[in-house]
Amino acid sequence: MSEQKQERLVRIGVPSKGRLSELAAQLLADAGLSFRRSDRSLFAKCKDMPVEITFLRTDDIPVLTAEGAIDLGITGADLVAESGAEVVHRLDLGVGSCRLAMCVADDSPVTDPRQLAGKRIATSFPRITRRWLAERGVDAHFVELSGSVEVMIALGVADAIVDLVETGSTLAANRLRIFAEIGRYETVLIQNHRIADPALADRIVRRLEGIVIARSWSLLEYNVPRSRLAEAETITPGFNSPTVMALEDPEWCAVRAMVRRGEAHAIMERLDAIGASAVIETQIANCRL
Repeated sequence: MSEQKQERLVRIGVPSKGRLSELAAQLLADAGLSFRRSDRSLFAKCKDMPVEITFLRTDDIPVLTAEGAIDLGITGADLVAESGAEVVHRLDLGVGSCRLAMCVADDSPVTDPRQLAGKRIATSFPRITRRWLAERGVDAHFVELSGSVEVMIALGVADAIVDLVETGSTLAANRLRIFAEIGRYETVLIQNHRIADPALADRIVRRLEGIVIARSWSLLEYNVPRSRLAEAETITPGFNSPTVMALEDPEWCAVRAMVRRGEAHAIMERLDAIGASAVIETQIANCRL
């Protein structure tokens, strides 16, 4: 009797530790790709799909995806750009937003990139920075580091730094100011060009897309006088159109519509102003648009 052919697993690379590791695990779980990681294990199998999770260094994921060691990877778009790896961008995941910025000391006279010609620039992103400066005709000396970039000016190692910025509090603590913004990045899902099971990869992407989209929308439900329905529909046009239902009182109707989550409070205030009542916001866990 011939041995049964083993089902081929699609391998997804996720960060092994840190905040991005937690975000990736939650996103996969919300998409129905739940798994349990044993202590120190580098692999974990998903329960209900032929998928294996591999735990890796975040900055290795672009290269390992390009080389085919993993089929899909969750990592930062900044790391993808810096690696130069040839991968397929599948999805922006809506988390981990940051800026890559060029910074100088608060009292630095630098006001133009050309003033950095021949100067020392400390960064963990030499490829991105070199390309950005070359587009402006600037050639500089690079001090390539893997961490603690923000202290290099104070140590006299560099005249400027290029680093990721979220809130800017670290810059303020080190008496630095942003001189120029090089790019904006977020966490992304990438794919190998030669993936063996593209259909399964598409299923995974579609699931994750449903979670990402759902996090951007809320469902509003409210009652409104029928005489003000046209105004209400202007305020909440919905994704395609709102759902309108008759109530027992013929002078009132119920409306249900999707709204951008970040705009929900302002929309509720506008509905209140036209006489809407029983306005309820419900967060959407998953959706397909």
